Amino acid sequence: MNIPNSFDCAGTFSTEFARRFLNSMNELTRPIPESYWVEPGRFLAGEYPGKFMTETTRQRIDALLNAGFNTFIDLTKPNETIPYIRILHEQAEYYGIEVQYHSYPIGDFGLPTPEKMMQILDTLDRSLLQGGKVYLHCWGGIGRTGTTVGCFLVRHGKSGEGALRQLAELWKTVPKSQIHLHSPETRAQADLILRWSEYDSNAENNLK
Repeated sequence: MNIPNSFDCAGTFSTEFARRFLNSMNELTRPIPESYWVEPGRFLAGEYPGKFMTETTRQRIDALLNAGFNTFIDLTKPNETIPYIRILHEQAEYYGIEVQYHSYPIGDFGLPTPEKMMQILDTLDRSLLQGGKVYLHCWGGIGRTGTTVGCFLVRHGKSGEGALRQLAELWKTVPKSQIHLHSPETRAQADLILRWSEYDSNAENNLK
């Protein structure tokens, strides 16, 4: 496969339909500002939902729970952040909500093995099929999260280049994109997205 410079793929959508689709996603409420809708109303991706202050973490978890999120997929490594799982379960119990928390640790700026990425995507798909509302995150919501979102888009019909283009447009809706210009962060992460259809037997072949 001819692998282009990954960040040369950050073009804009050319169709009116695509522009309207992105606008509709931007208009949806995002409980955490530094996040974006991958599937409107069902799948949100972004930064670590906790903060250094326990009360702030509780407020952010409350915002996600009150918005209907019941599945959390955490890509951070142990000791990288302050764990929020205890607060998540406390607040879920308070509101009478059943939640699922899944941990798939990946090193910062790193890549998962294809096998681990398959596990993450399978968990995502299973949760969505069961009617779950998913929040996917790493620490900053840029590299590991962007890589996972890109592979998810390839699994569901995008070419690698198309996934990078869509991811670039989604990332532009996040405030911190003014400082961190690209998601994912590294060439290796972008290359995994470009090649993902070679690894994933579940990938659709629409190649859009």
